[in-house]
This record gives sequence, structure tokens and C-alpha cells, in this order.
Amino acid sequence: MKAVGDEYGWLGGFTDSGELKCILPYTVIRKAFFRMIRFRVETMPIGEELDIKEEKSFLNSAMEYFHSIGADMIIPSTTNTIFRTYPDGAVSAPYGSYIIDLCQTEDNLWKNIERITRQNIKTAQKKGINIQSGIEHLEAAYMLVRDTFKRSRLPFMSYENFKRFVKGLGENAKIMMADYQGTPQSYVVFAFSNYCAYAVYAGNIVNQEKGANKLLYWEAIRMFKKLGVQLYDFVGARINPKKGSKQEALSSFKKHFGTKLKQGYMWKYSIHPLKYAVYSSAVRLLRGGDIVDHERHKLNNI
Repeated sequence: MKAVGDEYGWLGGFTDSGELKCILPYTVIRKAFFRMIRFRVETMPIGEELDIKEEKSFLNSAMEYFHSIGADMIIPSTTNTIFRTYPDGAVSAPYGSYIIDLCQTEDNLWKNIERITRQNIKTAQKKGINIQSGIEHLEAAYMLVRDTFKRSRLPFMSYENFKRFVKGLGENAKIMMADYQGTPQSYVVFAFSNYCAYAVYAGNIVNQEKGANKLLYWEAIRMFKKLGVQLYDFVGARINPKKGSKQEALSSFKKHFGTKLKQGYMWKYSIHPLKYAVYSSAVRLLRGGDIVDHERHKLNNI
């Protein structure tokens, strides 16, 4: 949590008898006169899984708590955060992420990869594409990720914030690079724990060598399995993306690694109606809306 903000906390969900059933970490983001809450992971059960009714009740109580401490709104979570439900009154949208169970054998992980993707990985290996890992790639990784976002007309954080994020994770961050004859082809920044490895940010050069980033991801999957990590998360997937769109291509890329789609919701919530309206209008003006705005029309189609 320190890696992404100075102000953060955890909420606990308790039974009437005082038993802790779940926790929900959050960060506080302050911009101008807005005080916004953002979740970095979904509701985390302690022991047995909560049922959907219990989780919704907990989230309703969480909204009351944030109102009591003077928060203005809940903004959409990070794209690795897939809630199973959402509080009453929230604006929600279907969203998902592609996951790999790393508790399988390496042979099974390889066999689950789609045939053409396996061929691309082998081609990259034969070409001599080299996979490297290390914090020394921090600045170069930032520049390529930033430029990749820019090509898609998406904003990206400053280098100082990026450095703070990666270094704040400490030993729980990995920067991996695919290199061909001294030219970086692809960078991916991972955040991980014993539970899950998240492919948080990625950047590729234009016209990269065939299979370079696929080889990088395969080596990352192998590395995190050896480290004893249980799950691998490609981070973020739109549900039923438009045919022929970039989102459909990204989903197809992730599917071909033998993943399973974890489906749930992204959502946002108004606590201070006037400030929420002002902020939402600004986001629509600057970026055409947030991820919930873009995907909420699909809610009744799933």
C-alpha cells in the first residue's frame, strides 16, 4: 500500500459475535479539493468464502464508513481488482481478468498454451531473444511503457511516481525485458506475493521481433511458479469486447496462454454528489470517461 500512496488503511468485516470474516484495503487519493477512495484489491475473505449477500452487506457498511470520514467518492479500482458484487447505489460495469493456476506442473502449463503461441515462443528462443530481469531496467522500462500508452492515447504516471511504485514494492517487484541483439523489444513490470503475480504494466516497441513478448511472459510464468506463487494474473479484461477491436486482440492474446477468465465487476460510488458530479464531468472531458463509463452499457447483457 505504501507503494501507491501516503494515506491508506484496511476495513474489516465482522460477524455479530465479533469474528473477522474479511478485509478490504484501500488508499486515499487527494486531488484539488477531492478526497477519493480507491481499492487496490477486492474484498479478501478470512477463512471461509463470504456469500454474495454477506459481501454486499459488508460493502454497504463500508460506504457508510467512508461517508463518516469525509470521503467524496469511490473511484474505479485498479484493473487487477475484480469484485464479485457491489454496494447498493453504485454505478457498476462487468469486468474480468485472465488467470493461470501455477499449481499445475510446468508440462501442463506449456500444453495449455495455444499451439501458434507455443510456436511463436519457440521461434523467439531459436532467434536468440534473451530474457533479463532486474531493477536496473527501471528507467528504460518506464520510457517504453509510457510510449506504449501514448500510442493508445492513454495517460501514464510520471517517472517519479513509477519509481516510487516499483521501489515501494521492494522484493515483491520484478522488471523483465525481452532483448534482441542489444535492442529491448518488450518490458513488463510485475507485482507479486505468494498468492499471485500481477502483470501490472507492459510496453513493446513498434514492430518487435515475433514472439518476443510471448517468450517474456512464458519465462515469467515459469519464474513465478518456481518462486512458489499460486496464481498468475494478466490484469484486466473487458467482457465481450467489440469484434476487431484492440481490446479483443488483447483478450485473445491472454486467452492463448491457457488462462481462465475471472469475471466480476468494476464500480464507483458517489458520497458527496456535487463533488462526484464535478469530478465525473472532468474525467469525461479529459478522457472520455473512466472504465466504468465505457463498460457499464454491458451490464444487462451478461
